[in-house]
Amino acid sequence: MSSFKRKGTGKQAPTYPGTRPSPSSSSTIITSTGIPSLDDILGGGLPLSCSLVIAAPDLHSSYGELVQKYFIAQGLTCGHRLFVIDDDADRFVKSIMWTPGSGKATLAGASTVGEDDEQSSHQDDKKITIAWRYESMKPFQTTVSASTSNSTDDYCHNFDLTTCVPPAAIEGALQSGQLACIAIRFSDPDQPSTVRLLHRVIEILKPERTTSSSLSPPIRICIPSLGSPQWGELTRQDILYFLHSLKYILRQHPHACASVSLAPHISTDSWGGTGWLQKLGWVTDATLSLIAFSANPSLTSIFPSHHGLLHIHSLPAPHTLLPPSDKFSSLRGLAASAGSTGGGENNLTFKSTRKRLVFETLHLDIEGGVGERRTTPATTTFDGVDHAHDHASHAKLHKSAVAAVEVVLEDFGQEKPSIGIVDKAAEGLQVKPRKQKKSVAFRADRPDLYDF
Repeated sequence: MSSFKRKGTGKQAPTYPGTRPSPSSSSTIITSTGIPSLDDILGGGLPLSCSLVIAAPDLHSSYGELVQKYFIAQGLTCGHRLFVIDDDADRFVKSIMWTPGSGKATLAGASTVGEDDEQSSHQDDKKITIAWRYESMKPFQTTVSASTSNSTDDYCHNFDLTTCVPPAAIEGALQSGQLACIAIRFSDPDQPSTVRLLHRVIEILKPERTTSSSLSPPIRICIPSLGSPQWGELTRQDILYFLHSLKYILRQHPHACASVSLAPHISTDSWGGTGWLQKLGWVTDATLSLIAFSANPSLTSIFPSHHGLLHIHSLPAPHTLLPPSDKFSSLRGLAASAGSTGGGENNLTFKSTRKRLVFETLHLDIEGGVGERRTTPATTTFDGVDHAHDHASHAKLHKSAVAAVEVVLEDFGQEKPSIGIVDKAAEGLQVKPRKQKKSVAFRADRPDLYDF
């Protein structure tokens, strides 16, 4: 009997709802963040035993907290265990979004009939008559569709920002132990709050380490605002120590993951120093920055269809050297340009529509604006100034019309006559009589002669 065995994919062990094997390695289990486009950027989803950090430096927006609400909503719908670390965690959880049609809690004035705003606009575009040779081409897409990420086990649900979570769902999760809210307390003023919370995380994950299996519910740890005033006075060393220790703890628990959003004031290099965000990328598995356009009105006018830029500092790469996102992310575009002569990585943006948060590639709008293809001349136009000079008019200028300038030479008591520049210039500008142009004519009787 031959000892060689046919290489093939064996039967994979069943996974818990809301999780699936990573496309790069079957030994890595990934879970969804609740945002299909963000899952694509991460390489299919957030791997278990990894951490995700969102930095949103804009003080006038809350895009970082919005990502955490998606993270919590996805965990509740899939039956995952959730631990929210915040002093106001109860209010934060009750404000998350929910799947459309599953509950009656819908915001006033919002309609749940039909799909998203972008889908209705695409349907209107199909009615436009175009050339027959372009009808078979695929429509231009800047993001991944929600249908491509949905699978039979509801890996990523479709959430609607206009739909609130039913209160019964929150109460049921709290009573069953699926959801737990952990408050930030200062038991020891000499010890940072981050150290005490690290011990609390270890206590949460310790019993799950011995009983974890492929069918046990994954654990999601959510921190909506790390470094906010409720955390006390934290230094850069405290933040780096907490994130690096959290990464080390998650590596020992293959069925747990964490999502953290930094407070706006600690999400910039002005607080942490030069290279602060790069340091955060080294101590975490994935670090993303959401730079909103609200602080720069010029960018808002240039990109009216986007709300900010997405900067990638690090991506999760468990059990491998390179992040799976480099090969499997369609939004980043590295896999598409790998086989060609190059093309680089796509610039990514995000926008928050009426019903969802979307990450997409950066693109310019049509020429002339969003709704028009042509623009009207600006109202600040002015007529050009005629710079033609008439020498005759300059000769008639009176001496009083021009400032008289005299040059006086100092010569130790010897007086010399001054030179009047204006008088000399006026005399030199007199118009000389023009010579009459000569004309040439042919004589009919003698063609060989010319008459000048």
